Amino acid sequence: MSKETIIWVTIGAYSVLMLAIGLLNSRSTKSISDFTVGGRNAGAWMSALSYGTSYFSAVMFVGYAGVTGWKYGLWGSLVGIGNAVFGSLLAWIVLARRTREITRSHNIKSMPQFFDKRFESVVMKSFAVAVIFIFLLPYSASVYKGLTSVCVVLLGINEQVCMIVIALAALAIVVLGGYVATLKADFVQGIIMIVGVLALIIAVIRCSHVGGLSAGLKALSIETSKLNLGVKEYIGLGATILMTSFGTWGLPQMIHKYYCIRDDREVKRGTIISALFSLLIAGGGYFIGSFSRLFFTELPSPPGGGAGSADFLIPNMLSDAGLPTILLGLVVVLLISASVSTLCSITLSASSTLSMDFIHPRLFPKLDSNKVTVITKTLCGLFIALSYIIANSKTPILDMMSYSWGILSGCFLVPYLLSLYWKGINRAGAWAGMLGGFFVALPPVLSKLFFPSAALPGFDKIANLGPHFACAAIVVSFVLSCAVSKIAVYRKWTGSFPNPSFNIDKTAAGVSQ
Repeated sequence: MSKETIIWVTIGAYSVLMLAIGLLNSRSTKSISDFTVGGRNAGAWMSALSYGTSYFSAVMFVGYAGVTGWKYGLWGSLVGIGNAVFGSLLAWIVLARRTREITRSHNIKSMPQFFDKRFESVVMKSFAVAVIFIFLLPYSASVYKGLTSVCVVLLGINEQVCMIVIALAALAIVVLGGYVATLKADFVQGIIMIVGVLALIIAVIRCSHVGGLSAGLKALSIETSKLNLGVKEYIGLGATILMTSFGTWGLPQMIHKYYCIRDDREVKRGTIISALFSLLIAGGGYFIGSFSRLFFTELPSPPGGGAGSADFLIPNMLSDAGLPTILLGLVVVLLISASVSTLCSITLSASSTLSMDFIHPRLFPKLDSNKVTVITKTLCGLFIALSYIIANSKTPILDMMSYSWGILSGCFLVPYLLSLYWKGINRAGAWAGMLGGFFVALPPVLSKLFFPSAALPGFDKIANLGPHFACAAIVVSFVLSCAVSKIAVYRKWTGSFPNPSFNIDKTAAGVSQ
């Protein structure tokens, strides 16, 4: 069989498997609670691999791994290590147990519900819904673009076909099976990702461009030294590490993974599994990307011609590495798996939040649970369609993802984290942190849309500084949340105090240990 035939057969087998998972779990998603949190009975492996596969999509492999390797050489591998240590291990240690306890105790199914119950503010809940649905769209779109560049180079097929395959697979899992199907699909896709990344690392290291691990690292060190990295570059690298690692702490689709863990024993096991999975997938992905300078002396152009683009570094590396056909098929399925799992997680979080936390309580309060579930499934289809439309823009993968992560983490990370551990944060402080983080993270988006040539002296165009503004947004949000909370208590502003019935004392959370 030809290379294309083998790859398409592999993709077909994967698609059938995902459809089967969706169909087999379709009867278990009758209510909105079933659809969003299942039975809150997920084990460590399911939860950890679901977290990891939602974390790392083709955006990481194709977008971030390629561009960081090109810009920073061997130092780009630090991003993957940071993702494993800060984005997985530390995130689980700090957030998982606490989130599980509080969301069970107060029957919380989404981040907007958390803020509503913590601060007794319907307006805050509606604001969170709007930010989540709107700014998860470009992240979802980046997932499409991350995979299409690979399929265009390796298969020579139209990128629209690639997007449709991803969309249909995600629809089959989310609409038919909801959260339970997503968990099971993520487990299968996590195994595929483990096998695929291990095989890919070995294949790239052994290819003629690298010449083995020892020779490859020596050559890569030389290429890295030629980059003459300065303070500006190291600041950019640090910003990327911080945004892609700590940014996950404020993403609703990532926090959602903690809601459904069975018990504290599974939390402890999941922490270890998640960290090891992230170290392999992210560490391996960025390690592969760091070799891009050994393959190219300038950015490769798209197959149809045009200016060189970092989005095509990894696809052309895989093409030039001379990988066996069966391994190419595995790589394509690896990237599809990573993309579909992330897309499912994003879609479920954005759509269920809009239906549960806005449409149902504000517009149609008398609807029963089954009808809310139908609305949620419809919104899932709409969300996937909208992200498909945005994916057809010419915005680079890295930009779209950094805009989403920057705004969402800048807006929610600090108020959420403080709300878990500090009784002193109040409504005024939470609002200050949310709005401050939101507006500080917004300039790259506005610059991309309206002022594409605007630049920050000494750095780069503002549109290219998403990670920098994201880090600044988190710092500003923390300062404002703490300062305004203290001022509100001192001034005794009416309505600015936490909900007294919202217990954040884990010893009295009322859930099993």
